[in-house]
Amino acid sequence: MDVIVIQPVVALIAGVLILLIPRLLNIIVAVYLIAVGLIGLTAGVS
Repeated sequence: MDVIVIQPVVALIAGVLILLIPRLLNIIVAVYLIAVGLIGLTAGVS
């Protein structure tokens, strides 16, 4: 999958989870930031 496709999908999933389970906000934000960082790093390598 292309990075342009992955980031909006990850953001959409994170947003839905935050709406459904607001207590998970800290965990979801942390996982989202890590995922975006890793995607950005791997996109730069390949």
